[in-house]
Amino acid sequence: MPELPEVETTLRGIAPYINSKTVSRVTVRQPKLRWPVPADLPDTLRGQTVRECRRRAKYLIIRFDMGILLIHLGMSGSLRVFRGDAPDAGKHDHVDIAFADNTVLRYHDPRRFGAVLWFAGVAEHHPLLANLGVEPLQDGFTAEYLFAVLQKQSRPIKTALMDNAVVVGVGNIYANESLFQAALLPTRPAKSLSLDDCARLVAAVKAILARAIEKGGSTLRDFVDSEGKSGYFQQEYAVYGRAGLPCPQCAAPVEKSVIGQRGTFYCAVCQI
Repeated sequence: MPELPEVETTLRGIAPYINSKTVSRVTVRQPKLRWPVPADLPDTLRGQTVRECRRRAKYLIIRFDMGILLIHLGMSGSLRVFRGDAPDAGKHDHVDIAFADNTVLRYHDPRRFGAVLWFAGVAEHHPLLANLGVEPLQDGFTAEYLFAVLQKQSRPIKTALMDNAVVVGVGNIYANESLFQAALLPTRPAKSLSLDDCARLVAAVKAILARAIEKGGSTLRDFVDSEGKSGYFQQEYAVYGRAGLPCPQCAAPVEKSVIGQRGTFYCAVCQI
C-alpha cells in the first residue's frame, strides 16, 4: 500500500503540471472504487481551475474554487501526468482529468481500493480528514506531544505509532524502521516510553520519512510515481522484511512477530 512517502512523492510529481490549470474534460471509465466516483464529477469539475495541491496523511487534496477533489491511492493506485497526447487508456486506468493545455492526470488502480471523491467544502471538514492526528514532518510532532499522548496507552508502541489519531501516515514499513533507528522494542507499552525515548522516536520518524521521500518511496506491489518510476527506499531497510538476516548494527538475526495483524521486524539486542 502506498504510504506517506509514496503519496508525497506523487504530490511533488503532479503538482507542477496541474497547478493553476483549468479542467476541460473528465472521463470516468470505472466508477466502482472503494467508494463510488460521483456520477456528476465530469460536470462538477469542467471549467474549474486548480488552486492548490497538497497532502494530508495519505490523501491527496486538489483544491478548486468550489471544493476539493480527494484522492486516495488505496493498495495499488497511482497518478500519472501526460503532457500532449495521452496514450490509450488501459484496463485499470479508471479516471482521466484533462486540462485546457492538453495535460492529462490519469488515475490507475488495478485493485480498485482507492478513491476519487468530490467535497464541496474545505478539506479540514471532510469526514475522512476531520479527526486525523498531527503530520509527522511538521513542527507539531514533537517529543513533548508524543509523550503526552502516550501517557495512558498500554498498547504496543508500534500500534500507537501507526494510529492516525496519534500521528498520520506512519505505515508498517516506516514504523518498523523508525523503531529500530530509535532503539525501541515495538512490543513495549506505549506509556512506558520516557520523554527521551519519545525524542529519539520523533527524530527517527522524521529522518526515515524524509529519506524515503528523497528515494521516491518504497516499491510495494504496483506502486510507481507520477512518472511511472519505482521507489528505491526498500534498498535501505534495516529490519523490515529481513527476518533471519543479520542486524546491520550487531549482526544478531532480525526477528519477526505479528503485532496488530501486521508483520513486525526488530532486533532483540539493539531494541529495548
